[in-house]
Amino acid sequence: MDKIKKLSFLADLGLLLVAIVWGTGFVASKNAIAATTPMMVMAIRFTVAFLVSAIVFFKHFKNIDKATLKAGCIIGFFLFSAFAAQTIGLQYIQAGKQAFLTATNVVMVPFIFWAVKKQRPDRYNFAAAFIMLLGITLLTTDFSTGFAFGSGDTLTLLCAFLFACHIVSVGVFSKDHDPIALTIIQLGFTALLSLIYVAVSGELTVSISPAGWMNTVYLGLFSTFLAFLLQTVCQKYTSSTHAAILMSLESVFGSLFSIILLGDRFTAVMLVGCIVIFLGVITAETKWSFLKKSPDTRQG
Repeated sequence: MDKIKKLSFLADLGLLLVAIVWGTGFVASKNAIAATTPMMVMAIRFTVAFLVSAIVFFKHFKNIDKATLKAGCIIGFFLFSAFAAQTIGLQYIQAGKQAFLTATNVVMVPFIFWAVKKQRPDRYNFAAAFIMLLGITLLTTDFSTGFAFGSGDTLTLLCAFLFACHIVSVGVFSKDHDPIALTIIQLGFTALLSLIYVAVSGELTVSISPAGWMNTVYLGLFSTFLAFLLQTVCQKYTSSTHAAILMSLESVFGSLFSIILLGDRFTAVMLVGCIVIFLGVITAETKWSFLKKSPDTRQG
C-alpha cells in the first residue's frame, strides 16, 4: 500500500511538473516569435519533437500501418491548426491572458463530443460553459470602451476550439490504434505542414538569434516531447481527478510566468476573469468530485 501511495504521489508531482513546463511554454513561445515568424517557430518545435520521439519510440514507428497513418494525420491536422492559431495569435495578446483563454477548450470538448457521438453533456458541463463565458467576458472586455474582441482573443478562442477537436479525435482514434504511434505521426504531420508552409511562404530560415533557437528547441524538447511523455506515464499511477486538477494549473503557471518574466500587467477585472475561468475548468474536469466523501470515509 505504501508503494502505491508513493507512486501516486510521484505521479502527481510529475503532472504538476507538466503543468509548470506547459505554463513556461507560453513565455518561451512569446520570446521565440520575437526572434522569427510564428510558423517558423512551429516548424522547429515540431520537427525537434518528431525526430526525438521517432528515435526514442522507433519500435512503434517502424510498425505503423496505413489505417494508423491516416488516423494520425487527421489528429495531426487539428494539432497543426490549433498551434498555428495559438502561435500567430500570441503576437497580439498577452501570454498570461492567452494561457487562460486556451484553457477553455476543456469546456468545449463535451459539446463537440455530443455532436460527434450524440452523448449529451451533463449538468456540470453546462454549468462550466456559463462560468467560462462569464470569465471570458471579464478577461477580454475593456469596460471603459465596451465589449470587443481583439484579433489575439479571436485567434486564441479558435485555437481552444481546435484543441478541443484534437482531444476528441484522439479519444476516437486511440481506441483502435497504438497511442504512441499516433503521437509520433501527429507530431510528424504537424512538422511537415509547418515546413511546407514556411517553404512556400518564403519564411524558411536558419538566421535566428541564439535566444530564438534556445526558446524554440525548448518548446520542442520540453514543452512538447518530454511533457507529453511524462503525462502519459504519470496518468497510469494517479486518478483522473488528480490529473485534471494538476494539468489545469497550466493556465495559472502560464499567467504567473508571463507576469514575472515578461512583465505582463493584469487589471483587477482581468484577474477575476482568470479566477472564474479556472473555476470553470475545475468544474468541467473534476465535477468537484474531490469534495465528495468516499463511502469508506463516511463509514469510518
